[in-house]
Amino acid sequence: MPTETAAQKRTQAKEAYDAFLAGCPSRQLLARISDKWVALILAALGSDPGAERPQSMRYSELSRRLAGVSQKMLTQTLRSLERDGLITRTVTPTVPVTVTYELTELGLSLHHLMYGIKEWAEAHMNEVLTNRDNYDTQHA
Repeated sequence: MPTETAAQKRTQAKEAYDAFLAGCPSRQLLARISDKWVALILAALGSDPGAERPQSMRYSELSRRLAGVSQKMLTQTLRSLERDGLITRTVTPTVPVTVTYELTELGLSLHHLMYGIKEWAEAHMNEVLTNRDNYDTQHA
């Protein structure tokens, strides 16, 4: 029996990816990208989807932009995004060392969706709040 290469195994597995199945690895990815900090980091790094190229940001800029994120959560989220190939981390040997983060092509493809969701949430928040109030009044 011939041995399959890793690429062949991935191709075969890709045909079987179905997020509705409990054991599908795409569920882990969906869980990751549905995290609020992931969505906000991708939206922040991509800036305006109409821009010619995504912006790079330093850790401190991201921290200031994402009000309420803890240092630990920001670091963990950035590492997970780097591991998944959605962002790159660049270290420049300056004093002090400069570390910047930027979307990869894969991350940019996801950014367009996340930025749209962010805009949708901002545009429809009043309607959602009204619906919540109505629901709470009816079910009190």
